[in-house]
Amino acid sequence: AKKCANTRAFLRTDEPEMNMIKTQDTDLYKLAHYVDIYGGYPLCKDTEVTYFPLGEDKFECMKKELRKAQDFIFMEYFIIDDGEMWQEIVEILLDKVTHGVEVRLLYDGMGSQFTLPFRYKKKLAEKGVKCLVFNPFRPLLSSIQNNRDHRKILVIDGNVAFNGGVNIADEYINRRERFGHWKDNAVMLKGAGVWNFTMMFLQLWEVVSEDISEYDLYRPTIKVESENNGYVIPYGDSPLDEENVGELVYMDIINNAKDYIYITTPYLIPDNEMITALGFAAKSGVDVRIITPSIPDKWYVHCVTKSFYRDLLIQGVKIYEYEPGFVHAKTFLSDDTSAVVGTINLDYRSLYLHFECATYMHNTPCIKDIRTDFDDLFENKCRQIKADDESNRHFLGRFMSVVLRTIAPLL
Repeated sequence: AKKCANTRAFLRTDEPEMNMIKTQDTDLYKLAHYVDIYGGYPLCKDTEVTYFPLGEDKFECMKKELRKAQDFIFMEYFIIDDGEMWQEIVEILLDKVTHGVEVRLLYDGMGSQFTLPFRYKKKLAEKGVKCLVFNPFRPLLSSIQNNRDHRKILVIDGNVAFNGGVNIADEYINRRERFGHWKDNAVMLKGAGVWNFTMMFLQLWEVVSEDISEYDLYRPTIKVESENNGYVIPYGDSPLDEENVGELVYMDIINNAKDYIYITTPYLIPDNEMITALGFAAKSGVDVRIITPSIPDKWYVHCVTKSFYRDLLIQGVKIYEYEPGFVHAKTFLSDDTSAVVGTINLDYRSLYLHFECATYMHNTPCIKDIRTDFDDLFENKCRQIKADDESNRHFLGRFMSVVLRTIAPLL
């Protein structure tokens, strides 16, 4: 919290804009006010957002933007796997270092524990990359080992930022098949909203390094001005404060939906409040649909996910499974006006234990692209789960679901 206090003064709210929103859109104002005051991240306008429906789409654009870097590159990822995807990226990073670009890399100690060579941080440092490992895994029973850096952030020159579910590993871009086709997504921001991600990265960098950065060196240098780009709130969530920002943003979308809420999540392990909110929305006539994987990455988590199907189905929530394989995207879309793309799963770890981040969008033009993606999923790639499907599940599967559900927060 003390480290975040260093950056708080640099994340300023546009008060005239907020006052205008207060008179025009009360729901947006309330959410923006909450995330600003209790999360520490202000609402931003003058930001272009591009939506990528697959990891491979993000990867191609990411490489293009990395090659344009002139001043600095900040990367923060839960998983970095030393495969084709990373080798293509690291080649660009090392070239940029030789041209005087500052490159900082932060990755999670547990997420990347078995995916990178021994002492990899030192090897990168020797080549000029500033590299830190968040909360290195130590084989001792400690609750702090549960606090992982699950965020995925890339910032280039303060002008471009990427966020979403895509880690740096070949399965995320379908270069390697692990659980059928891997469905993920991401967004790219250009403009004022990038600053939230720049400061988010520097906050955690300071926690790990204990060095304070000269924030003004990383300000954006290009302005994006448009009346029609809507609003964005790039925000983070920390397990070390009293606020469950990630969950409350989701709850706000559910509670304010009028026509529909579409959700993708790899893990569906909602708490009672979330089940009640989803159920109430469905009972109120809102079209609530949730897409989960058909082929899971963790069988035991999928077992628990299935245990929640019946609870939701009987309340009118519609459940779909992504037939080609695994869904890793974490997306909320409501009423063609509001959306979230980020790293926050609907499970205990994401909502309460991990450092997470996401991009909330309101009336951004790319929301129509998110809607198009959902329409394609429902029409062509998903199978709707019916109550009979659950009743006809094998007894052992249903039994395991009940047993594992009792320890769901530990999974």
